[in-house]
Amino acid sequence: MIKIIVTLAIVIGSSISSCFSQNRPNVIYILADDLGYGDLSCYGQEKFKTPNIDRLAKNGMLFTQHYSGNAVCSPSRAVLMTGQSPATVYITGNSKAEPPMDANLVTLPKLFKKAGYVTGAFGKWGLGDTSSLGTKNPLNNGFDEFYGWKTQTTAHTYYPKKMVKNGNEVVVEKGAYVHDIIMDNAFEFIEQNAKNKKPFFCYIPTAIPHAAMHAPKKLHEKWRKKYPQFDTIVGEYYATPEPCPDVVNPVAAFPAMVEHLDNQVGELLEILKEQNVLDNTLVLFSSDNGPHHEGGHDPEFWNSNGDLKGGKREVYEGGIRAPMIAHWPEKIKAGSISDLPSAFWDVLATIADITEQEIPTQCEGISLLPTLIGDTKNQEIAPYLYWKYTDWKATKQAIRIGDMKGIAIHLNSSKKRTEQDLPFELYDLSKDIGEQVNIAANNPEMVKKMKSILYKLNTTEDSF
Repeated sequence: MIKIIVTLAIVIGSSISSCFSQNRPNVIYILADDLGYGDLSCYGQEKFKTPNIDRLAKNGMLFTQHYSGNAVCSPSRAVLMTGQSPATVYITGNSKAEPPMDANLVTLPKLFKKAGYVTGAFGKWGLGDTSSLGTKNPLNNGFDEFYGWKTQTTAHTYYPKKMVKNGNEVVVEKGAYVHDIIMDNAFEFIEQNAKNKKPFFCYIPTAIPHAAMHAPKKLHEKWRKKYPQFDTIVGEYYATPEPCPDVVNPVAAFPAMVEHLDNQVGELLEILKEQNVLDNTLVLFSSDNGPHHEGGHDPEFWNSNGDLKGGKREVYEGGIRAPMIAHWPEKIKAGSISDLPSAFWDVLATIADITEQEIPTQCEGISLLPTLIGDTKNQEIAPYLYWKYTDWKATKQAIRIGDMKGIAIHLNSSKKRTEQDLPFELYDLSKDIGEQVNIAANNPEMVKKMKSILYKLNTTEDSF
C-alpha cells in the first residue's frame, strides 16, 4: 500500500517549545466506546445531561470536526496508538484474530516513555489478548501498568468472572460491575504518580456505552422510571465467553451508563484538583466510532448522531465524526471551539510536539498543539483525511478535502473495479452535514481528484 504523503510537522518556534521543557503536562486520554457525536449535552444532547464532561468543554476546547480512526473499535484504536492513517495501519476492520502491531512501531505510550513518563492503561485494549506475552499485550507496547479485559470479545459484558492485571488473569468478585474496578485502578494510578510528582500518561479506554447495556442498578432504575414504555424490551449480548446477563429496558440503560461515566469524570477532576495537578494536566475525551445498535440500544431514540448520517460500521459522518474535548487550564483558553478537521492519527504527532520529541516517521498526522494553545496562524492543515473500513460484506472508503467529502463503497460480491468505474458519492459538508444530496455528477473534477487519490492508496485487488 502506498503511504500517504503528509507534511509531518512545522517549526512553531522556540517560544512554544520552551514553554513545556520545564514542566511537561500529565496526560489523560478517556476513550468512550461507541459514543455518538450527539451523545453529550455539550454537543447537543437534550434528553439527558453530561455536566462534568461539559465542564471539560467549558473550561477547555471543544472540537466540532474531529474524527475517529475508523468506523469500528480495533482499527480505530490501532490508528490512535500508531499515528498511522487507515491507509497504512495494519488493520482496517474488527477481526477475531486481532493481528499484532509491528513491534518496531513507536506507539503512543512508547513515545511517553521516551519522555520520562509513567504509563498506564485501564479498560478495553481492543488490540489483542492482554494476557499473552507477544506484541498484542499492552505491556509490550509501552504501558507500565494495565488492568482490563482479556480480549475485545470478553469486553462485551460488565460482569466477567476474570479480568487481566499486568499480564495475569485475576478473579473478579461475583456481581461486581467491572467498569468501576477499572476506574478505581485508573484513579489509584493517577493519585500515586501525582503524589510522587512523576509525569504520567493515563489511557482510559472505557467500554461505556458499548453493549451489553449493563448499567449500575441505581441509575438504571432511575431511567427506567422515566422511560417505562421500553420495559418490554430485553437486551442481550452473548458474543462473549464471559457471563452476560440480560438487561430489561436497555434503552434506559444507555443514559444510565453515560451518566455514570460523567459522574466519574467529575470525580477525576476532583482528584486532579486535590493532588494539585489539575492546571498542568491535559485531559482528552473522545470516542472510537459512532453509535451502535447492539444489545437493545436505540441511538435513533436518543438522537445520538444529531444531524449526522449513519453510525458504527459506516464511513458516513455518523460513523466516524467523534466528540473531542481538550482540557488543559494552564495552556488552553476556556470556552474555546475549534472547527479544524482533525483525526486520531494527529494525536501521536501532537504528543510528540508537547513532549519535544521528533514525530515518528510512521506517523501520518499533524500536531494540533498550535490550535490547543491558540496559535492558529501556525496550525498546519492536512491536505486530506482518509478512512478505509473493511468487513465480510464490503470495503468502505471516505476522503475529505476541505469541506468536500467523498465516499466509495465496494461490495465484496461485485467484480473488481477500476479507478474509472468506482461508484462514488460526493457531499459538501459546509451545506449538507447530513450527507443527503449527492453532488458527484455536478463536480467531475473533484470526483476525479478524489478517485485518483483513493486508487493510489489501494493496490490490493479487494480494494476496487
